[in-house]
Amino acid sequence: MMLPVSGVHASPANITTIAQAAERLGYDSLWTYERLLRPMAPLLPGPDGELERIPDVYRVTFEPLQTLSHVAALTSRITLGTNIVNPLFHAPVVLARRYATLDQFSGDRVVAGLGQGWMPKELAAAGVPLKHRGAGFDDIIAAVWACWGPDPVEYAGRFYAIEASETNPKPGRGDTPIVVGANTDGGIDRAARIADGITPLAWTLDGAIAQATRFRATAEELGRSAAALTVTAQTNHPMQPKPISGDRPFLAGSPRQLAEDIEQLREQKIDGVLFAFPPSDDLDTQIEMIEKLRTLAPAA
Repeated sequence: MMLPVSGVHASPANITTIAQAAERLGYDSLWTYERLLRPMAPLLPGPDGELERIPDVYRVTFEPLQTLSHVAALTSRITLGTNIVNPLFHAPVVLARRYATLDQFSGDRVVAGLGQGWMPKELAAAGVPLKHRGAGFDDIIAAVWACWGPDPVEYAGRFYAIEASETNPKPGRGDTPIVVGANTDGGIDRAARIADGITPLAWTLDGAIAQATRFRATAEELGRSAAALTVTAQTNHPMQPKPISGDRPFLAGSPRQLAEDIEQLREQKIDGVLFAFPPSDDLDTQIEMIEKLRTLAPAA
C-alpha cells in the first residue's frame, strides 16, 4: 500500500493510521514516493488538449525517507519501500547512507525503489541536465552499490567519484534490494541489468505479462537468475467501495474486483501488486476496503 504522503489525507496522523492498519492486516509492504515540487506552469495535456498544471494531489508530498523513518518506529514487521525516489536528485554517498541508516533502524526492512523521473523542471531544480538522465542513473546506482560494499569504498564513474574511504553505516543485510520503476523497453532492460526487481505500471493484464516476461528473459540473457528478481505490478487506480459496472480498467474497482485481477497476476507469477494512489474516501472506509481485500486475496 502507498502511504497517504500526498493528497487530501496527507498528514503524519493519517500516515500512522494507515501504516499500522496495513501491518495489522498482514500486508506485505508500505511505500512512499518523491515529488520535489509542483510547478505553477502547465505541463500536462488536459481533456481539451490545453496544457494543465500537474494534479493538485502533488501540492504537498512528504519527504519519502523521513516518512519511512517515522513509520519504522511505529511498526515491526512490514517492509518499507520507496516508489520512487529519483537518485539523480541526491549525491550517491548521501543517498546510500540514508537508505542504510533506515535499514538499520527498521531491522532490515527496506527496499530502495528508484527511477529516473519525468519532470524536466524537477531535474533543473536539482541541477541535473536532462541529457544525463539515463547514463547518470546507471552511474549513481553503481556508486550506491559500491557504498554498500566492503570498506574501503572506491568508485570512479562517468559523473561520480569516491576516493578510497570508509562509508558507513552499511545496510543490515549487506545490500538493500533495489527495484526500478520501469515501463519502457529500455527501462526494463536497464533494470534487468542493474536492479533486483521492477515496479511497472500495469494498465492491462497483457501489458503486465509482457513487461514481466521481457524483464525476466533479459535478466536470463545477462546471466542473472530471474527467479531471484521480483516483478510488482503497480496500479494508479484508487480502490473503490462499490464495484465498477461495464468496462472496467484493469486493477480498478472494488476489493472483490481487485481480488479477481490479483489472482490473474498470481497465475502469471507476478510477485505482488502495489496500490500507488490511496483513495480519497475517509480513513475508516479505506481501512474497511483494505481489510476486505486482504480476506479476498490472501497472500500466497
